[in-house]
This record gives sequence, structure tokens and C-alpha cells, in this order.
Amino acid sequence: MVAGYAAKQWIELGGKPGELTILSADTAVPYERPPLSKSFLAGKDAEESIRINPEAFYREKGIEIRLACHVAGVDPNRKRLSLRSGGEAAFETLIIATGAHVRTLDIPGAQLANVHYLRSLDDSKSIRQNARNAKRAVVVGGGFIAMEVASVLAQEHVEVTMIVRGDRVFERLFTPEMSRYFENYFAARGVRIVKDATLKRLQGDGAINAAELADGTVIACDMLVAGIGVRPVTEFLAGSGIEVSDGVMVNEYLETNLPAILAAGDVANYPDLIFGKRRRVEHWDNAVSQGQYCARRLMGERAPFRHVPYFFSDIFDLSYEFWGDAADAEQVVYRGDISSNSFSAWWLRRNAVVAAFVMSRPDEERDAAPRWIEAGEHVSAAKLGVASTPLSEAIERRP
Repeated sequence: MVAGYAAKQWIELGGKPGELTILSADTAVPYERPPLSKSFLAGKDAEESIRINPEAFYREKGIEIRLACHVAGVDPNRKRLSLRSGGEAAFETLIIATGAHVRTLDIPGAQLANVHYLRSLDDSKSIRQNARNAKRAVVVGGGFIAMEVASVLAQEHVEVTMIVRGDRVFERLFTPEMSRYFENYFAARGVRIVKDATLKRLQGDGAINAAELADGTVIACDMLVAGIGVRPVTEFLAGSGIEVSDGVMVNEYLETNLPAILAAGDVANYPDLIFGKRRRVEHWDNAVSQGQYCARRLMGERAPFRHVPYFFSDIFDLSYEFWGDAADAEQVVYRGDISSNSFSAWWLRRNAVVAAFVMSRPDEERDAAPRWIEAGEHVSAAKLGVASTPLSEAIERRP
């Protein structure tokens, strides 16, 4: 995704033919990843519609793109990339945007057929194909990928059981009240959620037919999808001198510790200038923003990367958005009825807004969320929590 959006921005800024090359381990030209667990997985979007740029775009604009191309190593001194297939590729400026690998199950039976992970277009196709003939599915995980996949499969009339390691869904993001709302919402649509559970082994003769939990419970299934996180792709950087620690370490300009080498997207560990901490973001909006930023950097712009973290999710007939970082919040304020399909949550630290969740609320709330977070806007929790009070009246005027 970084490459696709960087290429698009590069052309819009006047980039010339022959100056940009994309080396991709994927087998398809750059595409949007969010539909892979949403509309594409549900069969509502075709492959062509989720491409960032049409396939012909790269040829017409003089951008070389090499698919199924795996980089084996980087030689910063010679400015060369060694390729797994043999040979080298030269560069003047290198942008590392290798993304992440899915974390895989390490239990007996993990290699059985119809055990899936979701990262690529091919993964989504495989799950979609399997779901056409499946009656029962197990989804492992309690984050947004697991929740999205579970909702799509349930709507395809597959009987879904979610296996959640913790005591509630999406505990990294949701408050207990929010988790309870979504758990009830899923249950009402036929999704069974088993919490505080650990997989022990997968059963089957060639293909999976059951998942066994540590407590001995056996759950029959025709397919399993594990959404248990990812890890940054950095193995090929060993010995290069590029600093790596939970991703590629970069500064506020997305520069690595070596000249003319940048990193962006899921693999980049960058200093968040808004929150004053380092972070590595594994979401669509970050890949888009950093891809566009890299193109501007290549064209001579030099301004620090500054961006409010953001992601969105679609589950069943609900859509929600989240901005910011709730990790150090001291208080949560709800606006609207949290037992309904329309509410927002606002995380505060010393009365400053640090994160917001908005679902089916007036546009003024979704517009205010990133603006307030970036500005560190101070608000009155009491006024913010009254849905009938205009949002602007919740702002506390500081001397």
C-alpha cells in the first residue's frame, strides 16, 4: 500500500518516467488491504476495484514494478539490493515498506488444510472460496481482523465460533462497556464467543474438522481463520547496518540511521510528535499517509511526519472509526447511548482529548475527533457526556 500511494503521489507531483521502481513480494499490483476482511471477502468488490492504481497506470507512467520479487539483503555502501532469485537492483534512495508477516499458530495440526491467515489478496480469496462450502468456522482472535472475518462468515450463513484468549473482545482498544456491547451484538447474530480460551491442537485427517481447547473442549469446524497479530518484515536487513527494533527505526522524517534509506508503513517504528512516544502502526491510514509523505520527500519537501493515528472497521451493518492513543488516558466519556448502535467514546488525560471512537454519530463528532487530539483540546467531561449539548460548548477555554 505504501508503494501504491507513493507512486500515485509521485506522479501527481511531477515524477518522471524511469525514476521509480517498485519491488514487491506480492503477486498483484498494489491494492487496498481493508477490503480483504470486509467487502472483498464478502464478494462485494472485484479485484480491479480494490487496486490503488489501475494495472496499466505503472506502465503508462514509466514506473517499473516487479512482482513476486523477494529482496534477500541490502548493501547500503554500494546502494544495491540482492535478490533471492539472483542478481541485484541498484538504488539512489531506498524506501523500505515491506509491511508485516502474520503470526501463525504453533500447535499440533496447524498445517492442516483449511487453516487460514489473512494478510494478502490470495489469502482473502482462499478464505472466500473455503467459506462457500463450509458450515462451521472457528475464528481465533479478538481484535478487529478476527471480528471483521467473523461478521463476514456469519453473514454467509456459516456457523461461527470465536476463540478469544482474553476475557473480552478487543481489550486492547475497547473499554469493558464497549466490549460488552459488541459481544452482545455478535451473539444476537449467531456468533458464539468463547473467552479466556487457548487452543491446544487442531484435529483432522488432511483437512481440519475440529479445534481442541486447553480445557478439553472440542469445537467442530470445516475451516479456521487465525487473526492473532503480525510481526514486521525485517529479516532481510540483517547485517545491513540499518537499525531494527520492533520494526525499522526511523526519525521524524522517516529516515533510518543510514543516509538515503527511509522506511514507511507497518514496518516503520517512528516518533509520534503528537503523543511524544515511538510507535509502529499496522493500519491502512498510516500506510496511505506515509506513502504520500515519502513521495513528497523524494520531491524535495522536508517537514516532519505528523499524523493522528486512525483506523476504521466494518462489522455486520456497523461502521466505526477510532483516532488517537488511549493508553495513558485517565477517563472515558460516552456521548450517546452505549447500548445502541450510535455512540461515541472520548478518552481524556488531564481533561485533554487523547483518543476518540465514533460510530453512527453526527459529522461534527468525527470532524472534531482528530482536530481535538492533534491540538490537545481541553474539554469539560460533564458537558461532553451530554449528547444534547453542542460539541463546541464542551471545549474549555484556557487562559
